[in-house]
Amino acid sequence: MSCRLRHVIPRCMIVSDTKSERIDKRGLIGLCDERDSKYARAVKGRVEKTFLGEVCDFLEEVYLQDDIFILVKVSMKRVKILQLEVNCHTIAASILEQPVKKIGCKLQTVKVLSSENCLLVYIDLANSKYSIAHTVTLVKENLAKVIVKGLAEVNRAVVSIDDSVNPPVYKLIVEGDDFDKVMSTYGVDFRRTKSNNTFEVARTLGIEAARSTIINEINHTMSSHGMSVDIRHVMLLADLMTYRGQICGMTRQGLSSFKDSVMMLASFERTSDHLFEASYHGQTDCISGVSECIIMGIPMRVGTGLFQLLQKVHWQPKQTRPLLFQNAIKAN
Repeated sequence: MSCRLRHVIPRCMIVSDTKSERIDKRGLIGLCDERDSKYARAVKGRVEKTFLGEVCDFLEEVYLQDDIFILVKVSMKRVKILQLEVNCHTIAASILEQPVKKIGCKLQTVKVLSSENCLLVYIDLANSKYSIAHTVTLVKENLAKVIVKGLAEVNRAVVSIDDSVNPPVYKLIVEGDDFDKVMSTYGVDFRRTKSNNTFEVARTLGIEAARSTIINEINHTMSSHGMSVDIRHVMLLADLMTYRGQICGMTRQGLSSFKDSVMMLASFERTSDHLFEASYHGQTDCISGVSECIIMGIPMRVGTGLFQLLQKVHWQPKQTRPLLFQNAIKAN
């Protein structure tokens, strides 16, 4: 049990935390045609970001007597293997749309040689703050990082095959953000697409969908380690995290956003700090929650402690109406 708790507790803490950068952001994508493997790889190419360096044979610096440019040889064989819906013209447009950073100048133009699958990238060297050779080298290094296809926030996509049914079912497992753009990608069935990033789900689908995501993630984490928790406890936790219309984590930072009771904050962590700040600013506490009542030693307003006034009732037996022939029955 202790070994399983060692794996379960950190994951549950991440799910109930407000720091989205700690989450291992993954999503399960349902496909419109889940029986076709080629269709799944085509959708994978639309979602996963692909760099220019992955689909080109080489990038070479060319110095001529009257001209300087970078020669990019596009490998259409790799494009076909990856099933990317790109060509030389779309790659040239991607190069011009995405600014090349940290070079101090702009790209002048990109000439396409479709017959040879080559691109000639010309640089505006007149406005460069570096030397010509250094500028061309920087442009060459940054060209390999230009995204030619896919979503910029999706780092990786893997085709998942379910062999338990015949024919097998294909799905995509995506690592990254942009949940709304993933759902709107052609070929993706948005009705069967889900993510474990509650913040992306709340931003895209609303707070109720984020609440369902919290419940599903905690149940999946517990069940995958052979542990079971009553669903009502998990639902209560999810309700508490989302009832304000935003996700509030069950951590020190998340509880401080409630700001309902000083005693409630002091009962979790940093007791002396909360009490000192409350006394310095003259805050008051109505002592109405469970944690506050336990600290102060007064009855909680839950169950039998809900009543403040008890009335003493003098009970009298109910008088019954005599029967019509009661006297005749007694005489006999």
